[in-house]
Amino acid sequence: MARFSTRLKHAWNAFTGVEERRKQPSTEYYGTSSYGRRPDRPVLFVSNERSIISSIYTRLGIDVSSVKIKHVRVDDEERYLSDVDSGLNNCLTVEANVDQAARMFRQDIAMTLFEQGTCAIVPIDTTLNPDSGSFDIKTLRIGRIVEWFPHHVRVNVYNERTGKREDLTVTKQTTAIVENPLYSVMNEMNSTLQRLVRKLNLLDQTDEQNASGKLDLIIQLPYVIKSEARRQQAEQRRQEVEFQLRGSQYGIAYTDGSEKITQLNRPVESNLLTQVESLTQLLYVQLGLTPEVMNGTADEKTMLNYWDRTIEPVLDAITEAMHRTFLTKTARTQGQRIMYFRDYFKLVPISGEGGMADIADKFTRNEILSSNEVRQIVGFKPSSEPKADQLINSNMPTGDTGVPPAGEEEVPDVANMSTEEIFDSLEVPGEAA
Repeated sequence: MARFSTRLKHAWNAFTGVEERRKQPSTEYYGTSSYGRRPDRPVLFVSNERSIISSIYTRLGIDVSSVKIKHVRVDDEERYLSDVDSGLNNCLTVEANVDQAARMFRQDIAMTLFEQGTCAIVPIDTTLNPDSGSFDIKTLRIGRIVEWFPHHVRVNVYNERTGKREDLTVTKQTTAIVENPLYSVMNEMNSTLQRLVRKLNLLDQTDEQNASGKLDLIIQLPYVIKSEARRQQAEQRRQEVEFQLRGSQYGIAYTDGSEKITQLNRPVESNLLTQVESLTQLLYVQLGLTPEVMNGTADEKTMLNYWDRTIEPVLDAITEAMHRTFLTKTARTQGQRIMYFRDYFKLVPISGEGGMADIADKFTRNEILSSNEVRQIVGFKPSSEPKADQLINSNMPTGDTGVPPAGEEEVPDVANMSTEEIFDSLEVPGEAA
């Protein structure tokens, strides 16, 4: 342990020198502007934030971001060999930019894709000009496409140097444009999701009107209101009733015995709630979702159907867009690919038939995975035993034990035996040894 004087000499505290830092202008030292929230985060429309749609987007975005995407190298049979040490792989596995780690970047892609229907993965910092040909990517950002051209797109992307979202015109050859494979279900004008959004907005408006605090009363006075004097008298009577209701603790007012009061805001039967429930069920069916998937109680078959019908098409669209845009023809010829890797053991139970223990036994016995690879999946540290890294069946005997396997006879080595030893090893039927 270091001496106390050494630790005291090199000690540092976050609040050390705070007075000196306060003297520096914040606009020059920290940036040109500041915000109370992260300006680069994807923001949902107001109509979606107030409805069930935001929970669906979030669930899908989390599941898409849980799958790792890598820049890899494959063999001639399209089998994974190793990761490529490149700036693009660093963006996909470590950090995409100064604000987003790899998982948050993948969730940003998914959320923008579901909200807008399309998104642009824009290279911000590169080793060379992207229009010049081969280049390596250092940072990536997600942009919203605001205008389309024959060979270009104008995207609204966050500029980390200014701290603002700015419009940028980029070429389609250097920007990965991803389209939502569920576009007709989620983003079309009359799609099921958009119809559900409109119905939910109408239902919210109806609830707000019913809970607005208005009584909607009609007071029938005992005289005919035709002259100006009668109108003024009726207006005075209306103000008196409002004053009584507003000033009363329990909202009680009195009227004359000859006056009649009619209340208009009585509950009216509406089929909006029934339509919302019907559209919600239809949307769940079209997206491959179930209430069990949303609350986390779905079984293995339900989750497999959800992953195959909903999540994997989105991942295919993302990886294919980056594969065709960020990898040149030469790189693809050399076996470079953009691939996603899903952990199939997340939904596997620990025990029981088909559980993790049963799968680990079958994988090691059939020499598919080594013991250390299984330990890595479970979350254990690798073993230092050399046998743990070998594809062997531990249930089978290995090495020279001197005992032949069951059902097999030991064959003598005749080439290295003398004549007497050969005759001694022969067994003649009917003779005693």
